[in-house]
Amino acid sequence: MAATDESADTTEAKLEQLRALRDEARHAGSAKAVERQRSQGKLVARERAERLCDPGSFVELDRYVRHRESNFGMMERRPYGDAVVTGYGTIFGRKVFVFSQDFTVFGGSLSEVFAEKICKVMDMAAKFGCPVIGINDSGGARIQEGVVSLAGYAEIFWRNVQCSGVVPQISLVMGPCAGGAVYSPAITDFVLMVEGSSYMFITGPDVVKTVTGEEVTFEELGGATTHATRSGVAHFVSPDDEACLEDARYLLSFLPRTTSTHRRTRPPRTRPTGRTPSSTRSSRTTPTSHTT
Repeated sequence: MAATDESADTTEAKLEQLRALRDEARHAGSAKAVERQRSQGKLVARERAERLCDPGSFVELDRYVRHRESNFGMMERRPYGDAVVTGYGTIFGRKVFVFSQDFTVFGGSLSEVFAEKICKVMDMAAKFGCPVIGINDSGGARIQEGVVSLAGYAEIFWRNVQCSGVVPQISLVMGPCAGGAVYSPAITDFVLMVEGSSYMFITGPDVVKTVTGEEVTFEELGGATTHATRSGVAHFVSPDDEACLEDARYLLSFLPRTTSTHRRTRPPRTRPTGRTPSSTRSSRTTPTSHTT
């Protein structure tokens, strides 16, 4: 953890402390966890948020927030940001609010302050009449925090309902999401998934086998193809992380900022230059129908 020297009273010393804290926050996940993420062809959370937005436009919020759980030795592990990157930026010049879950920190599990960060950007999106985009890569609730974590999901779900029909809500499922981590995406307006690396299920194959005796693979239970062709939960499937982010940008170009009449803005009239959706690729799979 970056040390804070109270005796450093010069501006330069304080700026150096801030730079050290910022660097630590940017590298909250362990080197091993980051390498595992990259070996699967996946981007890390901050990269996803920054690449989703226009170059240089993403502004991070609550970068130095840390969890408050004192049991189970958790006070020895308090990374800055607490497994989610939140903020705002622009897509084709229009403001959006974004959160990106970080699987390299506690498996992207949701804690009390994790939920508070997401709720904050959702509240800001509703207040200013802007789309909210969630990049989901989470194992579900953080077990060390018990029902406090579950209460955080309740707060997020309530905001999903309040924002429904008011501002566009887009979910990008870009990793293995289980339990509470899949309820919120399922009730948003659009769900995008990545072939071979993103999954959505209430509980995993091991629990299914224990309870029912049925053997099922991750892909069969909650893979991108399953949700795009059978359940109808997924609206778009992309071949990789980069394509998924580009698809989300392109999709947003068709949507207004908000349905509120005094804040309504039209989508860009011209097709974004160089932005080709992965729907033109042969690898994309789409559902034949979808019922909300």
